[in-house]
Amino acid sequence: MVGRCRVSWYDSFVQPCLVELLGSALFIFIGCLSVVENGPDAGRLQPALAHGLALGLIIATLGNISGGHFNPAVSLAATLIGGLNVMMLLPYWISQLCGGLIGAALVKAVSPEQRFWNASGAAFVTVQEHEQVGRALGAEIILTTLLALAVCMGAINEKTQGPLAPFSIGFSVAVDILAGGAISGACMNPARAFGPAVIAGHWDFHWIYWLGPLLGGLLVGLLIRFLIGDGKTRLILKGQ
Repeated sequence: MVGRCRVSWYDSFVQPCLVELLGSALFIFIGCLSVVENGPDAGRLQPALAHGLALGLIIATLGNISGGHFNPAVSLAATLIGGLNVMMLLPYWISQLCGGLIGAALVKAVSPEQRFWNASGAAFVTVQEHEQVGRALGAEIILTTLLALAVCMGAINEKTQGPLAPFSIGFSVAVDILAGGAISGACMNPARAFGPAVIAGHWDFHWIYWLGPLLGGLLVGLLIRFLIGDGKTRLILKGQ
């Protein structure tokens, strides 16, 4: 009995957090490296494809263990609709932020120093003036809404979940970067912003990449719970 309890505790709590840390580190490593090594002729296409394909692949590989969030905003939305135990939200956030640090540190370790610093370590530098803040914040909220909606409806909501969810989520990231990269940088993920900011020491307008995605995740959680959720969500609302 004690052995079964230990295994259950590990499977239920420790393993998902380790997977969130690993997946976040891999995703942010690939994403940041694609920005640092981005060629002048590729524009936003290279980082968009790298982020989107990497996320879809990692979710398809590891998603069955932890849910494949790798993003504090997505974990917030999943918690609000009953897809993640509220007691796991903070451990998930810590794991994702630590994964972001590891991924960004690995990028610095393997990148030529000049290219790394020319790209500000893949930290977000799109917003340079206060006049850009409103547009960037609005873009982050809307772009994260699409991403979190793809996760919650594709992987959690019983009516719409399906086997293609990992790739739909990856495509949503690629589309968001192509559409909003010039406005805000299309972060949609506080862990993706946090790791490079720490490693490169770039904190200008960093709060946008926390507030925007978390508001987007909150919006999706409320939207699904009150308007388009499945039967399980409605039971949670009724307290049953």
